[in-house]
Amino acid sequence: MNFFKKLFTKEKKESLDLGLKKSNESFFNKISKAVIGKSKVDDQVLDDLEEILISSDVGVKTTLKIIDKIENRVAKDKFLNSSELDLILKEEIIKIICDSENDNFLSLSKEKPHVILVVGVNGVGKTTSIGKMANYYKSIGLKVMVGAADTFRAAAIDQLQVWSDRVGVELVKQEMGSDPASVAFDTLESAINKNIDVVLIDTAGRLHNKTNLMNELSKIKRVLQKKNINAPHEVLLVIDGSTGQNAFEQAKQFTNVTEITSLAVTKLDGTAKGGVVLGISDQFNIPIKFIGIGEGIEDLQIFDKKEFVDSFFKKS
Repeated sequence: MNFFKKLFTKEKKESLDLGLKKSNESFFNKISKAVIGKSKVDDQVLDDLEEILISSDVGVKTTLKIIDKIENRVAKDKFLNSSELDLILKEEIIKIICDSENDNFLSLSKEKPHVILVVGVNGVGKTTSIGKMANYYKSIGLKVMVGAADTFRAAAIDQLQVWSDRVGVELVKQEMGSDPASVAFDTLESAINKNIDVVLIDTAGRLHNKTNLMNELSKIKRVLQKKNINAPHEVLLVIDGSTGQNAFEQAKQFTNVTEITSLAVTKLDGTAKGGVVLGISDQFNIPIKFIGIGEGIEDLQIFDKKEFVDSFFKKS
């Protein structure tokens, strides 16, 4: 079942442009200075571009990959003027972003409910993102349920309750300190009984104790599979885009602990570090599903790489 083939509306595009404004302005100011007065893309321009991409938190490996592609284009075309650089840069960046437009990524499972296990360190906006995801799925006509399996923080349970009430979806919870796997099991059992379409399960973000976290996530998966052998259908990692290279480290640590199938990158509106989206997608080869571009309930958008790059490069 594919519920994602919806038009990227004018309103959503305007929100995306606004959300990426800081990254866009920072990036373009640097690009403009690098090519001013240049009639062609030469070694100095490429060196400057490499520095710009790295300083925009694209990451060294991804930057070198992009520069290599542009050098090949320059060598092939023999002559490349600076006015063409934006176009070629956009093309190459779109190519390196992990493709999130295939049916397996965008479709929900045929059997209800589609279970999404949400992971991420505390403070990245995980609980808020779950609330906004619940709102998104409900807005496209799906029945949604949320499970509060981060039982180590009373604040997380309370915050999920606030979001669930706001969105109008049911929250399954237990007392603080309860077994997270038990909450996950109860959530899925209730969802099956109530013919729910999508289940979002919050988990603890205690990355400082990797062994415990790995064991906990493994137990949650085992317990879920007692009710549905294919659950969870997704493990979505939430990372804070405003932390730049620290977001890379979060992604690296979590991919070492568990299999991550998709990403949500939050807080892109308050930072000039939007380039981190490009590097993380490329280096970890994990599709980005959602991006957070504001505080509003509608400001968690399905990621569209072409629209993202267009906003990233948008000339004011």
